[in-house]
Amino acid sequence: MMDQPDSAHERDTDSAVDAALMSLGWNDSLAAAWHDLGAPGTPRRVIRLDRGWSSIVGADSEVHRVRNIGADVAAGDWVIASDDGERVDHVIERNSAFIRRASFEGARAEAHTLAANVDVAFLLHALTTPPNPRRIERELVLAFDSGAKPVLVLTKLDAVEPDVAAAATAFVDEIAAGVDLRLVSSRAGSGLDAIAGYAAVGRTLAFLGKSGVGKSTLINALVGRDVQATANVRVGDDRGRHTTVAAELVPLPIGGWLIDTPGLRAISLWSSGRGIERAFPDIFDLTDQCRFRNCKHEDEPGCAVQAAIIAGTLDPRRLVSMKHLVAEELALEDEQRDKEKDKDKRHRKPRTSSREDTADDDED
Repeated sequence: MMDQPDSAHERDTDSAVDAALMSLGWNDSLAAAWHDLGAPGTPRRVIRLDRGWSSIVGADSEVHRVRNIGADVAAGDWVIASDDGERVDHVIERNSAFIRRASFEGARAEAHTLAANVDVAFLLHALTTPPNPRRIERELVLAFDSGAKPVLVLTKLDAVEPDVAAAATAFVDEIAAGVDLRLVSSRAGSGLDAIAGYAAVGRTLAFLGKSGVGKSTLINALVGRDVQATANVRVGDDRGRHTTVAAELVPLPIGGWLIDTPGLRAISLWSSGRGIERAFPDIFDLTDQCRFRNCKHEDEPGCAVQAAIIAGTLDPRRLVSMKHLVAEELALEDEQRDKEKDKDKRHRKPRTSSREDTADDDED
């Protein structure tokens, strides 16, 4: 990190600092972004996010608490604190970010970052309830657009019969073809090694899912101790209380970090790069075979998508779901444009002629 150390002692110190930062998830890409800012201050990582506050840690392993009001900060971010150590001054450009549309009224065209600088995103669903294909599709779009590697995890394997688990696995595999799929029982310890296999020194794992899917129990099992509170799940609807109230980075004993996020009742998209395309590869592969480039996959002649639906090789509900997601993102883009226009109008002040201007004009 430092430029041209003058002694062996300084080189050793720099090497130790670099190793400590790398163990926190620091990498060449983040270092380049930091240098683009002018290499200010000391990079520290956000390990916990509370309302208005961030807990940050750096190479010295000391945890500091700073204000983050006005800064777009999420758990997993790398930040620079102000000179007085009171607030976040800079957020270093992220390698990846889970961003969804804000869910509260009055901020529909604003982004809400769930987690940042994530390497692997585990999308959790409990086997005790039938898989929800529409939610899985949304989560995949979110994960692909984040820049992280998505992995689907079916939890509570010990709570269902083998045939139920097999059917759910086959069903999810069709929805998420090509995406890693893992089955776990956190209480029985089954499948944990496969999850831990994604971890390595400096890598960051994120766990996303609605309340009641067993996120906290899985995290406790991976860490080997109770770091997340758990609550009983109601019989009948498999819903549990929201026990995770703040996004937090937790160190893994085998190296790396994991981020737990509060349970998400709904997944609202922000904007898509190629997320929809990657979440629906079967449909996009078919569109290349359509007769017309601008085919809407409705009643156009030579539509390969409709031909697949008629042949029974494509579920029509999947096409409807994709169209809804595309329409949702287009509507969001319109909202964002309108918001930017309103902001420009508020900032644009009309020029008024002063008495002097008028006099000058008269003289001309």
